[in-house]
Amino acid sequence: MSESGSHPRHALDQLIHTPVRLSIVSALAEAEQVEFRFLRDSIEVSDSLLAKHLATLEEADYITAVKGHVLRRPRTWYSLTATGRRAFDDYLAALRRIVDHHAEEERS
Repeated sequence: MSESGSHPRHALDQLIHTPVRLSIVSALAEAEQVEFRFLRDSIEVSDSLLAKHLATLEEADYITAVKGHVLRRPRTWYSLTATGRRAFDDYLAALRRIVDHHAEEERS
């Protein structure tokens, strides 16, 4: 089937769709900002894997990073941008349409 078809799955944002990036965006949607270590531990990934996915999301302007220090130790906090928030909301809406689409087919 063509990727431009009418099924609601075609509206899923492939940038968010990977499990790690979905976990990141979901965590950031729940807080104003999240520190790197907390994010790493909560979604259970390595530093390097998390950094790779954060860079991808940052390049797409879905997230922003703020660097600082806590007791002289460098820290980085991440938050969703307005673009990232819209993308996540649209992603959730697409998932809902997929579920609803399947439920409609079951009733038919």
